[in-house]
Amino acid sequence: MGCFLKCWKYLGALAVLVGLSSCNFDKYSVGGTVTGLLGTGLEIADNGGSGLTFTANGAFVFKDEVSNDGAYAVTVVTQPTNPAQTCTVRNGSGTIDKANITNVLVTCTQAGSYAYVANQTANTISAYAIDDTTGVLTGLSGSPFVDSGTAPWALAVDRNYNFLYVVNNSSDTVSVFSIDTANGQLTGSGSAISTGTAPTAIAIHPSDQFMYVANSGDNTVSAYTLSNGTATPITGSPYAVGSYPFALAIDPNGNFLYVTNYDDGTVTAFAIDAATGELTAISGSPFGAGAGAVAISIDPTDTYAYVANEKGDSLSAYTLNPTTGALVPLSGSPFSTSSNPESLAVNPGGGELYVANVTAANELTNYAITPSSGALTVGTPVAAGTFPLSVVVDPGGLFVYAANNTSNDVSVFSVSAATGVLTPVAGSPFVAGAGARSIAIF
Repeated sequence: MGCFLKCWKYLGALAVLVGLSSCNFDKYSVGGTVTGLLGTGLEIADNGGSGLTFTANGAFVFKDEVSNDGAYAVTVVTQPTNPAQTCTVRNGSGTIDKANITNVLVTCTQAGSYAYVANQTANTISAYAIDDTTGVLTGLSGSPFVDSGTAPWALAVDRNYNFLYVVNNSSDTVSVFSIDTANGQLTGSGSAISTGTAPTAIAIHPSDQFMYVANSGDNTVSAYTLSNGTATPITGSPYAVGSYPFALAIDPNGNFLYVTNYDDGTVTAFAIDAATGELTAISGSPFGAGAGAVAISIDPTDTYAYVANEKGDSLSAYTLNPTTGALVPLSGSPFSTSSNPESLAVNPGGGELYVANVTAANELTNYAITPSSGALTVGTPVAAGTFPLSVVVDPGGLFVYAANNTSNDVSVFSVSAATGVLTPVAGSPFVAGAGARSIAIF
């Protein structure tokens, strides 16, 4: 009997130890990436616990782990200053499901400081300083900068503002320029990156770890990992898409990549692996759009997506499922327009969509977005230059910029905070190079 009791006590103690051990391993870390940080003093916290303070961009992991089935909620405690920035958290809340959380995105932005324009015919990049009060552009010393490729078609600034990537449609390359954040100056950096045939578009992942390029000549998307301006092809790249891929967009949470296919009038959608950048086609893809799907933009709430259909004289509008990435057309979509829409952009602050050539040639028009449904209400058109092919909104949502391909200049408009209506700024349009085709701002 004594032996039995001793064994029973031993087994009980062992069970307790196993239980404690199991509890110890049943906790998981919460982490992610900070991008775009230029100021100082940024602090974030999880579940209101001890915070993390940042002086630079990069990966982070909170010290306090969270039990399985426990909730996590990452918030900004203190915004950075010098310069003043607004940092937002995405993928920041949820419930632990037997895995570490690695995809929290903390993205910091500020009013636009510099603008870069790809001049397709001149093979140059025009560079400007932006007056953050008036939106006026002033050419930088040394501008325009010579591109190492041929027919620069599209361009993008990396999320940490260190590099400018330029897609060259005729040389099948991406040129890389380093950016001096103090003055916006560009310096050619390293060898050009090889792409597929006739690249037309580029997108940088919000984590600043991945880059995607649409290749219209071979109907693919090339995918790369990024490290200090160097791009390395991702396993499985290039990925097949529809006919004549023309534009790219990554949803604000960094979970999905969308590709407009011009000849098919469709949108191909991929899920993005947060760890590797690899792409997987989502269920239901490709999704129908209109003829000549030429541009795509996603609203900052990750709820709606909009596509400009150049040949179809229409706009397609969708609800976006933030879990699956699926696109569901809004009732009545696509919506007829009075001209051939060429480009569009949603205000980063939400509420307004800006479209080129939608009411008439060489005009920009604002549409109010109904928050509850995504429905569009047409606003007031304003004159732009000739053949506006690229529309962007500055990160602060204060100004809209259009690169005019035929008049070789950039139209700049201030945005009414009350109505979203556009008003040309003093001195607009501003001279660019021959064949101004695309514009990027940071």
